[in-house]
Amino acid sequence: MNFELTKPFLDELKLHLYKKNDKQVLKICDRLLAPDVAEILKILNFKESKYLLSILNDEFSADVLVEVEEDIREKLLNDLSTDEIVEDVLENLDSDDAADVIQKLPDKVQKEVISKISHATDVVDLLSYEDSSAGALMAKELIKVKEEWSVVRCVSEMRIQAKKVENVYTIYVVNDKNQLTGTVSLKKLLLSEKRSQINKIFDNHVISVKSETSDEEVARIMNKYNLVVLPVVNNRNELIGRITIDDVLDYVKEEAEKDYQLASGISESIEPNDSIINLTKARIPWLIIGMIGGLIGAQIIGLFPIKENPILAFFIPLIIAMGGNVGVQSSAIVVQAIASKNLGVQHWTKRLAKEVGVALLNGIICSLIVLIVCFLLYSQIKIGIIVSVSLVTVMLFASLFGTFVPIILNNRRVDPALATGPFITTMNDVIGLFIYFSIAEFII
Repeated sequence: MNFELTKPFLDELKLHLYKKNDKQVLKICDRLLAPDVAEILKILNFKESKYLLSILNDEFSADVLVEVEEDIREKLLNDLSTDEIVEDVLENLDSDDAADVIQKLPDKVQKEVISKISHATDVVDLLSYEDSSAGALMAKELIKVKEEWSVVRCVSEMRIQAKKVENVYTIYVVNDKNQLTGTVSLKKLLLSEKRSQINKIFDNHVISVKSETSDEEVARIMNKYNLVVLPVVNNRNELIGRITIDDVLDYVKEEAEKDYQLASGISESIEPNDSIINLTKARIPWLIIGMIGGLIGAQIIGLFPIKENPILAFFIPLIIAMGGNVGVQSSAIVVQAIASKNLGVQHWTKRLAKEVGVALLNGIICSLIVLIVCFLLYSQIKIGIIVSVSLVTVMLFASLFGTFVPIILNNRRVDPALATGPFITTMNDVIGLFIYFSIAEFII
């Protein structure tokens, strides 16, 4: 059943924590999963959180710490000794989760805990990979069997290996050099003769990635082939780890949050509970750029004799809004195509032609509506023509700008999501106003 954090539930839990009624607290937590408890820790104060984790069993407590937000985890871990971090947390985690936890610890503490954990070799190996690579995402725990093994030996070896693996998704097949050659399903093992060799029943069609493959490419591959687990190999095709879907979902969530913040004009990764100073530092750069764009727009308006035709001022919001909307729409489509790797298949010139065609058709439709409204409301066909022609022109420009900018940013290795936010709207506002008043001056 899906857990829902309600005020009555929280009040009851807090009361039991206050009274140190451990049995009731454990009874409540017994029906919860680690992400549920992590959600509760966001609401509890530090003292309550610390006490709650202390009465949970070590394995469950460690899982909760992996799920909880980084700032809360950092405070809780800072309150523990190195021995407690090792015994109560790291020894109860898979290598990838342990590496993630260790990575956030101070350098001195990192060295101390690494020297004490039983799976130090695996963790150190994982910490050596680049943060944005498949190697950093993978876990070392997996089940593998050799091609020449019989089904009987295979099952026996699997039982031993499975003790270290939390979730068994796939059984990998390797040769004598530990090179990945395929996979074998549990169904095949159950239905095959005991003496059958694995090389007679395994599937040699296996998708894998190199350890240096980017996490973005890992996510794309797993999404394309609907995989729940993906093996990782080195340059010699030796099996060195596996990436599970939960790790990829964490990456996708982080990237989505980062892109959303970037598109909203927030230049740094922030959390709702960050300090006012950090929140201000993350937001102020684009606000200043937007303000400068507004000042430039005001100067452009001042260059034209708007006093002689004050009715033109009525349509400034329309020109700005339509240009900004079209620019953001075009850039969003292109950013999506870049993210899904579809832009390379469909050349950018085709994408450009399509976006221009869409903008032209939308511009004509909107312009005809504006022309009719201007004639009915103001009985001035000339003003209607000025606004209509300007609207089509601004929408075409915004479409071109919204298409080109993400492509240019991506080629420069800058996150193209930057093009879906204030950057596009500010530039479109300034240039849209210039186009509008230039056309107005020419016609009038």
